[in-house]
Amino acid sequence: MVNIADSKSGINMEITMAISGFSPAAAPPGTYITIPKKKLLQNNNLDISSSNSRTNTWVDSMRASSPTRIKSSPFSDDQNSWMVQHPSALNVFDEITSASKGKQIVMFLDYDGTLSPIVDDPDRAFMSDAMRATVRKLARYFPTAIVSGRCRDKVYSFVRLAELYYAGSHGMDIKGPSKGSKYTKGSQAVLFQPASEFLPMIDEVYKALLEVTKATPGSRVENNKFCVSVHFRCVDEKRWNELARQVGSVLEGYPDLRLTQGRKVLEIRPTIKWDKGKALEFLLESLGYANCTDVFPVYIGDDRTDEDAFKVLRERGQGFGILVSKAPKETNASYSLQEPSEVMAFLRRLVSWKKMSLRRQFRMRRRVEEIKMSLPH
Repeated sequence: MVNIADSKSGINMEITMAISGFSPAAAPPGTYITIPKKKLLQNNNLDISSSNSRTNTWVDSMRASSPTRIKSSPFSDDQNSWMVQHPSALNVFDEITSASKGKQIVMFLDYDGTLSPIVDDPDRAFMSDAMRATVRKLARYFPTAIVSGRCRDKVYSFVRLAELYYAGSHGMDIKGPSKGSKYTKGSQAVLFQPASEFLPMIDEVYKALLEVTKATPGSRVENNKFCVSVHFRCVDEKRWNELARQVGSVLEGYPDLRLTQGRKVLEIRPTIKWDKGKALEFLLESLGYANCTDVFPVYIGDDRTDEDAFKVLRERGQGFGILVSKAPKETNASYSLQEPSEVMAFLRRLVSWKKMSLRRQFRMRRRVEEIKMSLPH
């Protein structure tokens, strides 16, 4: 167990971590680790007030995060130049597998826009049977996690693969395979929820947002357990200012929450230092790869929130990120793919490559044994 405490307010928040092979700070089993609450809290709250200037700033940000608005690349406005900097992972597949030689590949996959297409109705973002079969095969050969802004239960209902790790609510709700994993020692499950104390507040905000956004046609509010998403994909752009003011009017009463944006979605989250990058690091640690040089994490995602994970990989100097996007945009990812169909093609090639590698290793071992047996004793 991990106990997060605030000595001044008397707040104690228990985080259950029944993790096989994972012992933060080498703490003995059954003990508590005390983490000052201020270390989890962020100071970069993004406040939406009802003022026109603040609202206009956020509407500009909403436009910038929309896939219909192509954001300039830091290298060049030209698509070809951007592709030189972020080549297709399919075109440089051999380069990627060569870099992973002798290392354990660990796969991290976003859901919406990566494993499933972006759709108008978030409740109908179904993945295809072919994609599900591909991910199932992938998990046979590599530890695999789904890292999504969605509620963990919701993303599991879409994927329906019990052998995976799931990190919902941007990594604030992490759970491993219920029967344990062949990639970790023992059979205990992984469970980590660093924002549990915010659940009542999130529920309040969800209900308030449902009420105030009723007047804006096309808006949709989704409760993702540890965060709330306000989708504006189906809202007329002329009414984005109105929607931003509505969201801001609710958030003014909750200084412990912050606002971020994704692809045509506003997301309200607790002000804690936790994101998809932190979730990636946590999962690597729970798998026993915290300080290993022989691990090769691969993260595939399409959203602004995935940049936290891409940045972690760059800073670690291990593995790489793959951005799913048809348009050039600023990113910490090393490679690119254009759409979920290309993601599936890449994953299939990865599985085929691993199968061939294992066959070669088996043939070599068998040949060595044959040679040993042929030698005079």
